[in-house]
This record gives sequence, C-alpha cells and structure tokens, in this order.
Amino acid sequence: MNGNRSSSEEIADVLRERIHAGALKAGDRLPTQAELVEEFGVERGTVRQALRILQSQHLLTNVTKGSPPRVAEVRTEPQPQQSRAARVVLISYLKEAFRSPEVRIDAISFTAETLMWALGEMCTAVARGEVHPKSVEVRCLLPGADVVLPYPDPVDRPDLRADVHRKLKAQIDEQQKVIDFYLSSVLRDRGIETKLAFRSLAFVPSVKQYVLNGTLALQGNYQVARRSYEDLPGEGEFEVFDVSGFKSMLFEFRRDRGGQDAEIVQDTKECFDALWESNAPRHTLS
Repeated sequence: MNGNRSSSEEIADVLRERIHAGALKAGDRLPTQAELVEEFGVERGTVRQALRILQSQHLLTNVTKGSPPRVAEVRTEPQPQQSRAARVVLISYLKEAFRSPEVRIDAISFTAETLMWALGEMCTAVARGEVHPKSVEVRCLLPGADVVLPYPDPVDRPDLRADVHRKLKAQIDEQQKVIDFYLSSVLRDRGIETKLAFRSLAFVPSVKQYVLNGTLALQGNYQVARRSYEDLPGEGEFEVFDVSGFKSMLFEFRRDRGGQDAEIVQDTKECFDALWESNAPRHTLS
C-alpha cells in the first residue's frame, strides 16, 4: 500500500482481490485485526468495517468472533420458494427484481441488516455480469434515533439495557453506510444510476415488509426468542430476549396473480408511501 491512509472500502477491495486470486482460500484465516491495522496504517474501526463489507458479500465468516475471520466456503444458492428465512428469500427475489431495467426496493424493518446482506449479494451478481439493471432506487424506513427499542432486552441485567441499545443503534448506522457504499461505489461505478434514502419511523415495526418494483410484496413477522449475547466490551456472556430478521419467515404476494395477492401488494405499497410521505425526519444519502 502507499503512504496514504486507506478507507474501509479500499481495504475490502484489496482483501477481496486476494480471495479471488486464490492467495486466500476457503477456510483460511485472515490476518488478525492488529496485523491489518499495521499493514494498512488505519484505525481498528476501519479494519472492522472492511471485514463487515466482505462478510456482507459472503466472502468471510466468524467476523464477530474473537478469533480472526475465515474465508467462506462457496455457497450453493437454494431455489426460491414461498416462505424461507428472510436472508435467503430476499436475496432470491432481489435477483428476480434486478432483471428489470429499473429496480425499486421499498423496505420497512427493525434494522437494515437483511437488506444489507441481500444488496451485497446483488453487487456480486452485477460484478459477474449476471444482471444488468440501468437504475436502482432504495427507500428504507427504520426506527428513528429517539425511538425506545424493545429489543435486545437483557433477561437478568437491566443495567445493561442502555448499552445494548446504543450498540444496536450504532450497528444500524453502520448498516446504512454499507448500503450507501454498495449503491454509490459498487453499482454506480458500473454505470448504474442509483438513489438511496432512509427515513425515520416514530415506532418499531413488528413486521418486516418489502415491495419490489411495485409488483411483489414480501412480509414476515419478527419473532421473539431468548439468545446469548456477548458483544459488550468488558462484559461476559448474558442472555437477552431478541428478534432475528435473518430467521423470520417471509411470504410472497404477486400483483400478477390477481385477487387477494394483488390487493395485498397494492395495500402494502400504499401503506409504505403514506408512511414515507408523512412528516418523519428525513435522512437521505445520494
């Protein structure tokens, strides 16, 4: 590297090239964060962001664990079906939506994590020449910064609730930045016109919803479950009640099926538009 400080995107590009060139193979451990900090001359947070970018593109695993992440195995994409874990089904339907010349994604969710992962997959598909959209527009509604989050909720450590929620809100901010990177840097560099906007909800949605190209609606309930939590520095592992967007089921409704499906697509689209045009605080990335 040259003497200039590298951005997280530049570091991700270098590591991605090493993986694609075979210098880092499936199952190999990456250098430690400390070693990457020394190699690229950046802060540890910049390295972590670069690793999250590669994780969102399914190139790394174990990024959040204590040991260095590993290069991921090549995945076989399952075929679409009516309901599956949100992470898988959204990727499947985005691949369908990206076959249109003009792509429009409207999303309402608790966090932007599932959307971030799915858009990372689509960036890979675009780079491989599998899809060739002319434009991509994303509108996303998320809980506002001042909204009290119900989850994650520490089971026996209420004193940690504020710290846990601050960490989650910081992660949501990072997810938005990664999505902005995908659209502004990855897709736009390939001649695709992009537009991205986030707006704030005054509540926490209990349902995850997507409308793709105005013709397909995906919906799924967030389900509460008890899980272990170990992401607070200086704190040991403890249990929280939490919802997982990755594990929630999504169900599809298509306008071209007519009947109830068409009504649900139209209703979901109109509800989204009404929320979008309300007086919610605006946060737009272009």
